[in-house]
Amino acid sequence: MAQVQRMSRLMVKTLRDDPADAETLSHKLLVRAGYVRRNAAGIWTWLPLGKKVLDNISRVVREEMDAIGAQEVLLPALLPKEPYEASARWEEYGDLLFRLKDRKGAEYLLGPTHEEIFTLVVKDQVASYKDLPVMLYQIQTKYRDEARPRSGVLRGREFQMKDSYSFDITDEGLAESYGLHREAYQKIFARIGLDYRIVSAVSGAMGGSASEEFLAPAAAGEDTFVDCPACDYAANTEAVTFKLTPVSGEHGAVEELDTPDTPTIETLAEHLGVPASATLKNLLVKVDGEIVAVGVPGDREVDLGKLGEHLAPAVVELVTAEDFEGREDLVRGYVGPQGLEKVRYIADPRIAPGTAWITGANKINTHAKNVVAGRDFEVDDYLDVVVVQEGDPCPACGTGLKMDRAIEIGHIFQLGRKYADTFGLDVLGQQGKPVRVTMGSYGIGVSRAVAALAEQSADDQGLCWPKEIAPADVHVVAAGKALQTELALDVSEKLGAAGVRVLVDDRAGVSPGVKFTDAELIGVPTILVAGRRSAEGVVELKDRRTGEREELTVEEAIARLTA
Repeated sequence: MAQVQRMSRLMVKTLRDDPADAETLSHKLLVRAGYVRRNAAGIWTWLPLGKKVLDNISRVVREEMDAIGAQEVLLPALLPKEPYEASARWEEYGDLLFRLKDRKGAEYLLGPTHEEIFTLVVKDQVASYKDLPVMLYQIQTKYRDEARPRSGVLRGREFQMKDSYSFDITDEGLAESYGLHREAYQKIFARIGLDYRIVSAVSGAMGGSASEEFLAPAAAGEDTFVDCPACDYAANTEAVTFKLTPVSGEHGAVEELDTPDTPTIETLAEHLGVPASATLKNLLVKVDGEIVAVGVPGDREVDLGKLGEHLAPAVVELVTAEDFEGREDLVRGYVGPQGLEKVRYIADPRIAPGTAWITGANKINTHAKNVVAGRDFEVDDYLDVVVVQEGDPCPACGTGLKMDRAIEIGHIFQLGRKYADTFGLDVLGQQGKPVRVTMGSYGIGVSRAVAALAEQSADDQGLCWPKEIAPADVHVVAAGKALQTELALDVSEKLGAAGVRVLVDDRAGVSPGVKFTDAELIGVPTILVAGRRSAEGVVELKDRRTGEREELTVEEAIARLTA
């Protein structure tokens, strides 16, 4: 028997107008439909309807995680500093960590993710290769001190997340655990009704090697990804690569050019009458305080996020005017890679050996042409560092890439032995010797998935939930009169007895128009109306998504909904 929830007793307050501070569709509708309430910036209360949706997503996650043999645990959210200090993430996370002290001065944090703690749990509980592989998961509240929490529950300071971790003896075992999670995620997102893409990604502060994101395309998304219209390639923009292809050909000798007042690519290109793509831009940054030059084509920008990912855990920051003081080799606005001394030179693969460029001559008001990579200067490291643009070649087939916005709903990592090395996670192997364990880490944003579903499925009237995660299967509306209310309650009880989850609007003194508007706004997938033909035992059945309506007898409607 399923629950019959009467709206006359339900704590729900719907709104006709959008909240003044709401920017995204999900933010507007989840507040207007009475699913969530804001407490402070990035901190939300889940009201009864919202908690049902949140719990339904959690249920699907649990079922699919249990199906692959993962075991559920619950770790604390309040965590000691020392494990995160040992992994260096106490510093790497920077201002994103909520840090606090107890009355004795001991330092703690509110967990943003739990690799360190899970590693220590397994180290304490597992001693032999016979105890592995093991997969553990939890669904728990996480905390990140976002500088600008926004978009409702999409980017909060407190959020619900499923994080799981695999522990294996071999790399082959890790690959198998990773594959099991990948398949489980596909089933989870299909069951809850999300349109998603699996894209290549970077690991960031998580560490490790192989990494993929599950993205839900949506206009409100804060992630940008690319996909190829000709093949199955898809990637986060930070993970897109460009093949390094040396170029052959003859070029003249380096020639200096008088270029007064041209410290920018725009002024240089205009002065010489050349496209910006013919010039070489050299951006100076500081990496852990040391000046480094980064070369990209003049018509492209350096993606500082990408650069930071490549150089992590080093800190990357732009140089300032003070950094040029006492450095005669660095002429602001006229830097070129040829002749640079004691400066590490990083270049995008587009600056391939054999390519010729117009670039700074390391003299005021002077540039140089025919500056050839590999002949006139050497590149210390090739890294993909440009901001990706639509039309860039697909790394797999060469077709122009397309770009889209999306919400990150899941991320899976092959961490390898990073955390096992940090904490000495060894087990006794088959040969009687210690063997270092290898790990995987896998996350799903449970509360974020609620917002992503709202973004993808809502229409002009309101929310429109997939059945698997909706707060009810059927929304029964009593159009107003006593007879209609009596019939609505009778139908609701019969449906509930048959296992159908029912939300019935039996509110007295509320007009039929308001009830119908609320039914559209709340978004239960099927609406049953006890209306003008109630005396004849006839009700109206409406599909919330398609808008299709059909009049049926009560018996026919119950049979349809319980089939």
